[in-house]
Amino acid sequence: MVGPNDKSRAHAPLHPFFVGLGGALLMAALFTDYMYTSNSLMQWANFSVWLITGGLVLALIATIFLVIDFALGRAGPIRWFDFCLVGAAAILSLVNVFVHTRDGWTSVVPTGIGLSIIVTMLLLAAGLRGWCVTAVKTAG
Repeated sequence: MVGPNDKSRAHAPLHPFFVGLGGALLMAALFTDYMYTSNSLMQWANFSVWLITGGLVLALIATIFLVIDFALGRAGPIRWFDFCLVGAAAILSLVNVFVHTRDGWTSVVPTGIGLSIIVTMLLLAAGLRGWCVTAVKTAG
């Protein structure tokens, strides 16, 4: 049975799923950075690099789907505050992945974990606002 919400659900934007998934990976890097600072096992720093890289790949996929959403008319106008939050987190994460490629302790402490904290705060704010960088387009 088709309900009234099924038609509007078919036109929902695709990018918020990938923004949220990438954001979760980028925020998980803060945990692995903390674990590295608490026990100095280099594998935790490696996990951080993998998580940040995965989050950045998903950010690229989210960008592609954002363009698709605009092309298909699924997305409303850009909400610039949310777009800036997610964009700043992506740029800082790109810097963070380069910081994490350093050797040893300086790959995480103090710059890497500091960037991870800032990225996590930006993404938590974006997550509380719904992971969507565009206004929701309503039918009618």
